[in-house]
Amino acid sequence: MTDTTLSRPGAGPSTGSTAFSILAAISACHLLNDMIQSLLPAVYPILKDEFGLSFAQLGLLTFVYQLTASLLQPLVGLFTDRRPMPYSLVFGMGSTLLGLLTLAWAPGFPALLAGGMLLGFGSSVFHPEASRIARQASGGAHGLAQSLFQVGGNLGSALGPLLAAFIILPHGQGSLSWFAAAALAGMVVMVRLGSWQRQNAKPRKAGGRAATQHAHLSSRQVGRAVAILIALIVSKYVYLASITSYYIFYLIDRFGLSTGDAQLCLFVFLAAVAAGTVIGGPVGDRIGRKTVIWVSILGILPFTLALPYVGLTATVVLSAVIGLALASAFPAIVVYAQELLPGRVGMVSGLFFGLAFGVAGIGAAGLGVVADWKGIGFVYTACSFLPLLGLLTVFLPNVERR
Repeated sequence: MTDTTLSRPGAGPSTGSTAFSILAAISACHLLNDMIQSLLPAVYPILKDEFGLSFAQLGLLTFVYQLTASLLQPLVGLFTDRRPMPYSLVFGMGSTLLGLLTLAWAPGFPALLAGGMLLGFGSSVFHPEASRIARQASGGAHGLAQSLFQVGGNLGSALGPLLAAFIILPHGQGSLSWFAAAALAGMVVMVRLGSWQRQNAKPRKAGGRAATQHAHLSSRQVGRAVAILIALIVSKYVYLASITSYYIFYLIDRFGLSTGDAQLCLFVFLAAVAAGTVIGGPVGDRIGRKTVIWVSILGILPFTLALPYVGLTATVVLSAVIGLALASAFPAIVVYAQELLPGRVGMVSGLFFGLAFGVAGIGAAGLGVVADWKGIGFVYTACSFLPLLGLLTVFLPNVERR
């Protein structure tokens, strides 16, 4: 395959070629963006002790952060479908930088909420346009490109608990500001990516308009398929919210682990999520995205049902299996939706990344209330049935282009 490098911004990828250096660069930016974003839930134990927060307040903080991203991402994507803004990535990372510094020096809970909102706004700007760059550089291997893009984000999310355990826990809340250097580095790379995107954008045909839905499906079929995908996103991300926001507390409460050891267990789960993301896209290119969605969501049901009743070692292993399988669904869902609505790449990316953030935020807030009311163990028992929504996959039409 032909590669396109950052040093040659005018040499765009031809049809059938994949610009791996561009994909590597946008994946690295995704890593930096999501690494910074993941520091927020990773430092929840510090914030809980420092400010005397309840689980409900932690859920509200997650809700504010993720709702900001979820509401704005589809709007940003729809706007940039009509008016591409290659350098908006730099602006988004700037908002993330401000959010990080706000969290580092927050004097109270309202300031924490403000920092969470700034982080959410940064994500809302980053994900739709970055996903567009990944598709533009794919050379037609859309599942592979989406996986490579998303794995950067998942690796960044996995780094959060490690950084919290080895840097932030020993040095305190203010050490969050040390990661401003990562945001600045990302902004430098994003300037180059913006130049590449602008110089390699396909010119619009005069008087022409891209198709906005799959050629062989009716509007009703497309709408039903999108509704099913939304239900699957709800299943996936509410369950993920139960782990990313409360897994540390669950391990501490049930098995008596230290905060540092619990952070390491969370890292194992998030690393499995990153691995699953790599697998989902290319496997979907080969065997079909509908098959990947079906297996990765409904297929984890036996593992989620067993998780609340096993010992520590089995808990870590099962959580890794669940993370691996669940993560493989998201690249398949995004590319499937892009094929349903081929002329709306930015809007689709923003919608589904936004849904991921929004559903996780609402789920985290609701689960925090449930945890305060019924206990953290009950949360995992209740959430274990969510993969049953994977049965809806049977109603999805086949949209792969053969």
